[in-house]
Amino acid sequence: MHLLSLIPMEKTTPTNRYELRAGLKEFPREIFDLADTLEILDISGNQFTSLPDDLDRLHKLKVLFCSDNLFTELPEVLGRCSSLSMVGFRNNLLRQVTASSLPPNLRWLILTGNQIEKLPAELGRRPLLQKLMVAGNRLKTLPVEMAGCNNLQLLRIAANQFEALPEWLLKLPRLSWLSYSGNPFSADREARALADAPVEIVAWDRLTLQQKLGEGASGVIHQAVTVDGAAVAVKLFKGELTSDGLPYSEMAACMRAGVHPNLIAVQGKVTDHPENTAGLVMSLVDSRYRNLAGPPSLESCTRDVYDTQLGFSLSEALRIAHDMASVAAQLHANGIMHGDFYAHNILLGDAGHALLGDFGAACFVSESDREQALNLERIEVRAFGCLLEELLDRVAVLSDVNEESALSERATKKELEILRDRCLASDVKQRPAFQEILCLLKQQASAR
Repeated sequence: MHLLSLIPMEKTTPTNRYELRAGLKEFPREIFDLADTLEILDISGNQFTSLPDDLDRLHKLKVLFCSDNLFTELPEVLGRCSSLSMVGFRNNLLRQVTASSLPPNLRWLILTGNQIEKLPAELGRRPLLQKLMVAGNRLKTLPVEMAGCNNLQLLRIAANQFEALPEWLLKLPRLSWLSYSGNPFSADREARALADAPVEIVAWDRLTLQQKLGEGASGVIHQAVTVDGAAVAVKLFKGELTSDGLPYSEMAACMRAGVHPNLIAVQGKVTDHPENTAGLVMSLVDSRYRNLAGPPSLESCTRDVYDTQLGFSLSEALRIAHDMASVAAQLHANGIMHGDFYAHNILLGDAGHALLGDFGAACFVSESDREQALNLERIEVRAFGCLLEELLDRVAVLSDVNEESALSERATKKELEILRDRCLASDVKQRPAFQEILCLLKQQASAR
């Protein structure tokens, strides 16, 4: 019997997408029967150490996932796959990445959780590169040629061996989402945050866990009841490397963030867990809150995916923007960069109240290098600019109001569009800081 008939296939269109998780050691030649249609191939969770030298026969292949295998080097045949734009080799045994292994149209490269000590200079000559995820390796630096990666928007270098951030990194014109926690240069800041954060200690035996509310890359969230009968949420961290960074760093950032009406309040740090699992006790969020958007898709790469029916009034968009700018201003004042400032990490309630969550990519900025701290803030300002752009794209200025009100609406939207463009400026130093953004948004809100 033909092998492809034995393996269940996950499809978007007939034979457009193929998933194979069967503990195999050799790449099935039968997959080449799909060469004229196959665009997405997921062969994660096997025991592969190599790929066929003629893999480029899959001439329409755009996306290749090879996570949780046994590769020790990134296969050079990938560099001959002209349509390939997304490559994922998470949690392998990779030690070597050569220039010839990089596809010419590379857009998204995931090498999280390997043993890589050096990346090739050729990576800086991939003009389409938008997303690079290399957390959990042994990197001490990035190739200086990457200063030419003008389209790079998301970078994950957490849990490596960096002694400092490359200076050119802070000048990249489109970088918006950066995480670097768990490196030697940031370790002291994270340790101090955990030690100094004014958070109550909550013994495990004072909590009764109830139903599971959700699970993410870094941990599991349960509804719980304290010994005093209060309903809370408890996040228990998995203690494993995620694509964004280390749960240890996330917990430190949550505790250091402080109290803010648009943050989920941390009530305490869990101690005396029977398995020594780290955890936080947090306020329980009303079940009516929903994510503002979904995470990026394979197609959108770095931009969130919104419900096509979602729309906002100008007042609603202004309120969300104001509240998120206010949160970001406080975080940076407390030495924290969120690192994943996205709509899919914002919870929106029925009354328009918004909460920023998911600190899995959070980093601590330098307390002594003010210039670097400002440049890191301006990277996050670009992420805010993306959010503002997405909100404004979903605003329809009212036409069924009197002429004076309509003029006011259009004027306010124009001012917000100017602010958006400043936040998205290619020259990092031309972007406003969050305090200035907050002042401008307050002026717009008060003028309405």
